[in-house]
Amino acid sequence: MPSLRFGNWTPASIRKHLSGQESQSLAELCQMTMDSDGEYSSLLLAERILNAFEQLDDKAALTFFELLNNEYDLNVEQLKQLMADYEKNPNADQLDQLVVAAQPRRQELLRRINLAPEGTRRLVKVRERLLKFKRNQPELKRTDNDFRHLFSAWFNRGFLLMQPIDWTTPAHILEKIIAYEAVHEIGTWSELRSRLEPDDRHCYAFFHPSMEDEPLVFVEVALTNHIPANIDEILNIEREAVDPEEASCAIFYSISNCHSGLAGVSFGNFLIKQVATSLKSRFPQLKKFATISPAPKFRSWMQSAAIENPKIASVVEQCKQKPNEDVQNRLAQLAASYYLEQKTTDSEPLDPVARFHLKNGAILDRINPSADYSEKGMQQSFGLMVNYVYDLAKVEVNHEAYMKDHRIVCSSRIKKLLSV
Repeated sequence: MPSLRFGNWTPASIRKHLSGQESQSLAELCQMTMDSDGEYSSLLLAERILNAFEQLDDKAALTFFELLNNEYDLNVEQLKQLMADYEKNPNADQLDQLVVAAQPRRQELLRRINLAPEGTRRLVKVRERLLKFKRNQPELKRTDNDFRHLFSAWFNRGFLLMQPIDWTTPAHILEKIIAYEAVHEIGTWSELRSRLEPDDRHCYAFFHPSMEDEPLVFVEVALTNHIPANIDEILNIEREAVDPEEASCAIFYSISNCHSGLAGVSFGNFLIKQVATSLKSRFPQLKKFATISPAPKFRSWMQSAAIENPKIASVVEQCKQKPNEDVQNRLAQLAASYYLEQKTTDSEPLDPVARFHLKNGAILDRINPSADYSEKGMQQSFGLMVNYVYDLAKVEVNHEAYMKDHRIVCSSRIKKLLSV
């Protein structure tokens, strides 16, 4: 039987703590977990930590995250000493000690908590709460970096399974597709059926073995004969179906990440490329892979720019109702500036969807000023959407160009909008 070591706690006290017969703070449970060298005891303590955390109100949860941030950080003095020792005597044992000391202690604590039943799923929920606090307390980024580091390893692409989602998929999974759809809301089961059942509609999701009934990210695809200029061409239930064997285009019209606790862990780029490869193999006549994508920050950018620019202010006012053709043309010109000239402090495009697709090697192909007059579409972008094209032969070159110097590859028609 594995030995137990809990500092000054007696064996009788240990048994009571493990069985839950005694109450203790999360701080004590965490310290007991770190002191334990028994696998079974660590598993029980990990479950108790998660059970206790899930009962905390926001104030107590913040206290827990501050504990992780401060008490389980790097031991800087120890690290300095080990670096000096290794510099004097660079052997394997010294290196092992140095590598351990170079990781914040909370990484090891989180690894041990992950031993609990459904530990990975529950830790994703823990991070969801952490991210809410981090907005106002940036010092918690240290702890969040460790969550993201571990999740990037635990949700490595090699562990992900791509599965098709269709109308025969179990209902509890379909319910989550409805709940997690983040781009174009699915209001009814009939709407879901129209996206999954027809032969010219496809949906794929990534799953992880530790969260088998939880999609991590999913993409919805329409097979068409052209790249659409508005979303109604895709979502209209009364549309005329396309024979998938004759379709020339695969349109990625919705990509939804399902868990905010996995923010910063990239799935969508792998999924798009794998789906494109799979569809090309199944339907070799497909020639174009493209998106019709929202511009979620465009309206807010226009409204900010309008404060100091009367011409933009005039367009904003005219766009509050369905804009006419002249206003649409002006909207497209402003969008070209937004995508090609407006940058973050890191010299990337302001638009998060643009950053995602361009980083994946897509081409900014076309701006559609009258593409989505739904309430959400008007709130985000005055109805404007864009098409990104994935040229499978060039995605890697485009990706490298973007990653090296944030070069935006776009079509000539978008460049021309800047000169109008």
